This record gives sequence, C-alpha cells and structure tokens, in this order.
Amino acid sequence: MTIVTTELIDAWANDAEGPVALHLKQKLVSVEGEGAVIFPPTYADIGYNIDTLSDGTKVVTIDSVGAQANRIEPIFGREKLKHLVPQINITYLKNDKTGSSLSLLEAGHRLGDAVIRSTELHEKAQKAFKAFQTSNDPTELAKLGPTSLVFGVWDSRDTNAKLPRIVQSVIRAWNVDPLKRSAQFNPALDYAALKNGFTDDEKKKAEGDAGNPLAVRGFVHVPATETHGGVVVHGDIVRDVTVNLVALRRLGSKDHEKLRRYILGLSLVAAVEPPEAFLRQGCLLVPDEKRPARWQVVDRHGKRSDLSEIERIAQEYAKAAAITFVVGDNETVAFDPDKAKDDVKKADKKADKKAKASSSAT
Repeated sequence: MTIVTTELIDAWANDAEGPVALHLKQKLVSVEGEGAVIFPPTYADIGYNIDTLSDGTKVVTIDSVGAQANRIEPIFGREKLKHLVPQINITYLKNDKTGSSLSLLEAGHRLGDAVIRSTELHEKAQKAFKAFQTSNDPTELAKLGPTSLVFGVWDSRDTNAKLPRIVQSVIRAWNVDPLKRSAQFNPALDYAALKNGFTDDEKKKAEGDAGNPLAVRGFVHVPATETHGGVVVHGDIVRDVTVNLVALRRLGSKDHEKLRRYILGLSLVAAVEPPEAFLRQGCLLVPDEKRPARWQVVDRHGKRSDLSEIERIAQEYAKAAAITFVVGDNETVAFDPDKAKDDVKKADKKADKKAKASSSAT
C-alpha cells in the first residue's frame, strides 16, 4: 500500500519515467438495493447500448465517457472549488427579453464550443489553441479554460486542435437482462360522448394512431406497449476512472512543470469527488459500502500498487498548485448573435470553396 504525498504527486506530474496511470474501480448499487431494475440511457436507432460478449454475457452502458465528463466538470463551479479554475460566464437574452447566463463549465465542447465562438472570447480561445498546435504550449488554454485539458477538447470547427482527456470515467453494468414495459393512457373524459365533442369516428381513428392529433393532445386512450423497461443487473455496476499520466506529461515542455501540477491537481479533484448519484429517472446509484473503492497506480511495466490517502490530499494539493500556477481571471461575456451568424457564413463559404476545388480536380 502506497501512501499518497505531495512529493509523490509532483513526481507523477513531471517524472518522464513515472507511472502511466491512476485507476479507480468503484462498485455502485441502486438505492433500491441489489437486483433492482435500473434504466440505462437510450440512443437513437439502438435504444440501450448493450453489447453481448462471446460467452453470452450482456454488458450495458450506464453512463458514457462523455456523459460522465459533463456531470463532473460543473463541480468546479461549487463554492468550495470555484477558486481552482477561472469562472467564465456567458450571458444571453431569450426571446422574451429575460436574461440568463451559462457557465463555460456547462458547455459540452468546452473551449471548442459554438457558444465560445459566439462571444468576444473567440479570438482568445483561437490564439490559445494555435499556441498549443504550433509550440505545444498549453499555458493560455490552462489560463482560460483548464477543464478543457482535464476532460479533453477538440476544436473541430475552427483550429482543429485536439487534446486528449486526462480524466476518463465510465459506468457499465455487467450480466444484465433487458426488460420491457407497457403503459396505457386514459383520458379524463370520454370526449366523443360530450355534446359538440369529437365524433365516434374521430375517436376510433385516433385510438389506433399514436401520432393522431387527438392522441398526441391526450383526448383519447393511447397504449404504449413493449417500450424500454430498464435492465436487471445480475453482475456488478462498475465505475472505472482513469487518470492518464502519460497524456498529462505530454502537456508543454520541461518548463511547464507548474502547469502540469496544476492540471493534475484538478484531475485528482475531479476523480475523487463523489459521483453524481441521480443519472436519470429510474437510475439513482450510490457507492456500494460493502465493497470499498480501490485506487491503484499502474507503472509502465504493468505493475499495480494500491494507493491510500488520495481522497484526503487531492483538494489540498490542487489548491496549492493553483496558487503556484496562478489561476486565470474570471470573465463575463455576452453571447453575440451576429458572431454566431458570421460563424455559420464562414463555414458555408469554406464548404463551397472545398466543393469547387473538388469539382475542379475531377
């Protein structure tokens, strides 16, 4: 058992011969207990993402890597953690002229998101991405949006800069059986029996067609049969979290040690914070107290060693690293509809130019 210290974390961040990853394996359980029905996410065209292994075991995705990242990232807006990263907020007006704001921590594509290209921060983000592309200098990215380094970012619609995730988390359930469920909607009244109501013919036609306006608006009986009914988990529900130390150490040159310690501090905080329990309706998961989570460090030869005290020291280390690195400034900027429209126009012109070049080549 290795006790995690500040000196050890420093070595993880900057020792080229250091370990390749930290890994957490955490068993989860439904609040209803073992054997309860839980509901995975549904995806277009396939429903639940269930894979069948060669031995017949069915494995279902409970929360994808992307979904986990989007759940974890907003923790850096909490009172106890907000000092660790710059707080970037985008204000906007709705059609009813009421104002609201969005934190960069809630933008799915982080610094590569369309909402950033629609503000005055676009030029600053673009410059930061280009600095990383040309000289492997992530400093400005870390000053503006450090969680883009922690959870990865792909500026696919502008500079095409791409940074891998340092922290990767996913939840899967093993050995599952999918269920079906059926339901019946009953209207409050028989609207066809009311004076000047709908006709019996209209009612009969609507009850056989869920897309009929009367069915859609709730004026007739509507059955819903054999829809997704969740899964019964016979095996384990497992959350796997990996902190990629190789990807971390590739950030910047040998002169960027403070930056790497800062990003590792944020990564450790992201990895050890208790996970979001309420994933979706019918899926409320908590750690299994009977089977404690297990942190391990994995060296370049594949040797695994158990770690202790990592949860205790993570926030303390991150705070010290943030002070040394000097966290970027908080900013509030406004969403600019004209910038958003210009962004689309530029993309259209680029697509037209590409199409003409392709046509000329043939």
